[in-house]
Amino acid sequence: MLFELRQYWSQPGQRDALVEMMEQEIIPLQIRHGIAVVGAFTVEDDPDHFVWLRRFDSEQHREERYAAFYESPEWLDDIAPRVRALLVREKMQITRMNPIASSALH
Repeated sequence: MLFELRQYWSQPGQRDALVEMMEQEIIPLQIRHGIAVVGAFTVEDDPDHFVWLRRFDSEQHREERYAAFYESPEWLDDIAPRVRALLVREKMQITRMNPIASSALH
């Protein structure tokens, strides 16, 4: 099992729009494509910071789910262009993590 901790920063003042898009479009679409979204969070002391956590069964599962989601017409033709306009892409951080045996997420 592996996790991705994804940290995004919205354009100034656009976090609410990003959260709305995540909740109404992106997360449901990811779930339909077999990606487990473990949690999504705003950051209290940074009004433009958004964090979320995804889980995959294995590297092969991650690769398959990535292809299914990121190559889907819904993502490519509709959502991706709109969400990219909300993000500061050069600040994005994606951290791959593996839970230890005593983790509640193991």
